[in-house]
Amino acid sequence: MKERRLEEILGRFAELRILVVGDFFLDQYLEIDPDLAEISLETGLEAHQVVAVRNSPGAAGTVCSNLAALGVGVRALGIIGRDGNGLELLKGLQDRGVDTGLMVETLERYTPAYLKPMRRTPGGAEEMNRLDIKNRTPTPEALQEEVITRFGSALEGVQGVIIADQVEEDDHGVITSAVRSELERLARAHEEKIFLADSRAHIGAFQDVIIKPNEKEGMAAVRARGLDDPEYEELLGALFSQTRKPVFLTCGERGIYVYDGVNIIHCPAIPVCGPIDIVGAGDSASAGIVSALCAGANLEEAALVGNLCASVTIRKIGVTGTASPEEIRESFGRLQK
Repeated sequence: MKERRLEEILGRFAELRILVVGDFFLDQYLEIDPDLAEISLETGLEAHQVVAVRNSPGAAGTVCSNLAALGVGVRALGIIGRDGNGLELLKGLQDRGVDTGLMVETLERYTPAYLKPMRRTPGGAEEMNRLDIKNRTPTPEALQEEVITRFGSALEGVQGVIIADQVEEDDHGVITSAVRSELERLARAHEEKIFLADSRAHIGAFQDVIIKPNEKEGMAAVRARGLDDPEYEELLGALFSQTRKPVFLTCGERGIYVYDGVNIIHCPAIPVCGPIDIVGAGDSASAGIVSALCAGANLEEAALVGNLCASVTIRKIGVTGTASPEEIRESFGRLQK
């Protein structure tokens, strides 16, 4: 890609509106000072002393943050609890300019959260055992129907949809089998819009939408259909036969493989020096890919923009990073040298 073409694509981002539907988590970082540790009088166990708290939208919220950082207009649709974590999550999204008017708030569910204790060290901080707050029962049908209703009305005025399926347990999150079927139906009815699904455990269940599995997720999907240890060509072909839409297969330091049913395109990863943190890299790639496609990029150009976004975010240590257009230009400039 030439620099002029990249500028054309980036220049259209401000005109875009993209809907993110899926599982929104609160990422809560708890900074612990070990020098202040106390022994609990009641239990005799060490009581960790939290000296700072940082909240950030996670899972589908990370996708929203990345889209907003690119200058894209963002609408969010998910289910959260009427609880303190839900308030913090909404505030984090709104602070980033995300439209949260579609979010479903309910007393029937917890707001999912990842609590991440971080112990201060002379060199920075190290992550301790994470605490997860998740809903352990299937999503009530009435809430699923509410998501479907709101999704249908939200399609007007958006150029793209990112489906962020984070919850591994069947039908326990936002993207249940019923919701997924409706998303696929609307994708077929609105072929002028970009629909992309990213799923931690169910990528093999999606049809009629672009999918973006990583290598592990893609392999798990085809193994479930009896295909063991396929080569890239066979893996991409099997995934494409399932969804009948382009496949973006992310392979870490090897970059992204794209298949449109005819051609396999390999877009190498952007070289990065120094320490990296891959948390959120896939979400930033999703944001870049869909934004680029909505801006008129072809599949290869979109994969490159996704790689550029990831090359920026993985250099941001200890945070769920985002990539701005300026940072993408900087990364592209290094690639040209």
